[in-house]
Amino acid sequence: MSVIDLRSDTVTLPTTGMREAMARAELGDDVYGEDPTVNRLEATLAERLGFEAGLFVPTGTMSNLLGLMAHCGRGDEYIVGQQAHTYKYEGGGAAVLGSIQPQPIDGEADGSLDLAKVEAAIKQDDFHFARTRLLALENTMQGKVLPQSYLAAAREMTRRRGLGLHLDGARLYNAAVKLGVDAGEITRYFDSVSVCLSKGLGAPVGSVLCGSTELIGKARRLRKMVGGGMRQAGGLAAAGLYALDHQVERLAEDHVNAETLGRELAGLGYGIEPVQTNMVYVDIGAQASALGAFLGERGIRVSPAPRLRLVTHLDVKGTDIPHIVEAFAAFRRN
Repeated sequence: MSVIDLRSDTVTLPTTGMREAMARAELGDDVYGEDPTVNRLEATLAERLGFEAGLFVPTGTMSNLLGLMAHCGRGDEYIVGQQAHTYKYEGGGAAVLGSIQPQPIDGEADGSLDLAKVEAAIKQDDFHFARTRLLALENTMQGKVLPQSYLAAAREMTRRRGLGLHLDGARLYNAAVKLGVDAGEITRYFDSVSVCLSKGLGAPVGSVLCGSTELIGKARRLRKMVGGGMRQAGGLAAAGLYALDHQVERLAEDHVNAETLGRELAGLGYGIEPVQTNMVYVDIGAQASALGAFLGERGIRVSPAPRLRLVTHLDVKGTDIPHIVEAFAAFRRN
């Protein structure tokens, strides 16, 4: 039985073209700055997103960590959403490794943070308090795209209050494709951005942190400190370059598949949140475990949860959607 894996877009496998690009990659020692393919990936993505420099790292978690630590020192604070990846899903790394205090804010239904609440959370310049240095946003946030007008308002507020602005852009290109804009139109509001290559873009490994030359210089030192320096990493970087050149526009297919899946499941009577990109959230409640087992028997992998997330990606085809829908229909009849 072939498996349809809806757990995440991290489960994608390299395409034939990507594997060929990886095999042809020029290699060198990246810790010495001598891997030409890594250097090209860093320079290419930084230029496309409007930054001075980039840094290739193994994971999105490390990329975000280095960004936070480059912006903030010991005893500083960053403001972040309660459900944001940098706060909830990265092992507390900013606090443990950077001695950076998070100030979480409840998110809004559209994935944004209320900027009035953010501004109210900024600490006074008083030695009793941690020093607020940074606002960290995420786009997309649980599949939701932050409007450009909101990003402009966040940029204005952070500049007025003397804060940096970091973007966890793990799914930046999903946001760009949904908005119909170049990714640089999103990142121009930020001081730094972390871009994941191994989610919807389909590369096997890696993220790139982009920012100023000074910030990336700090991050490069920090990368060594946390063990993220890689040697002949050009094969991995080649996959990222291939993804950027060949697998961005096709993200629209994932969005169409997710929209179709959400609409069909809603037609079956399931509670579905509005679908914007490649994520469908289904209200399953107490039936989550039973549904997970039922789908597993039919070759469909999910991560059971009362608010079930289904993620479409390049290894989920449009022809898979009817099988998924029929499995959900059978579960309701069961």
